[in-house]
Amino acid sequence: MLLRPEKNDYHTYYQSYIEQIPEGDLIVLLAEQHKNTISLLENLSDEKALYQYAPEKWTIKEVIGHIADTERIMAYRLLGISRGEQQEFPGYDDESYVQNAQFNEVSLTELLENLKAVRLATITLLRGLHQDAWAHRGRANGGPVTVLALAAIIAGHERHHVRILEERYL
Repeated sequence: MLLRPEKNDYHTYYQSYIEQIPEGDLIVLLAEQHKNTISLLENLSDEKALYQYAPEKWTIKEVIGHIADTERIMAYRLLGISRGEQQEFPGYDDESYVQNAQFNEVSLTELLENLKAVRLATITLLRGLHQDAWAHRGRANGGPVTVLALAAIIAGHERHHVRILEERYL
């Protein structure tokens, strides 16, 4: 998909994520971005992946798990809206998800394999969308959102967290 979502395609909460992605084909961007993320993290030890830059902040493992969980949720919303779902999708409490997932007890290898599987599923879903589906509009987390915007949010969300990893963790 070569277009950027318009500002009325998503809730203003997601503006910062969407601003972080360059113009271009979102599917290609998602594939390239993912390779770079895996490359950045795959050589860390499990011990290093438990690092947190401040006591109240997530560990690297928790950030990885959070990226995967959020992508799954956004991809589910994307699937539903692309198929014509009329019900609003609820928000979610990312802090609670991270706390209850206990990502720090999972090996870094397993977390990265999960992240790879989630991204592959997202890309496969996006490749299978009919061209018209990208413009489908629904509601999620109290605001409007299109399929195109959700794909852009997935990319921008990962980019946001990878930048934090690079700047504050690695």
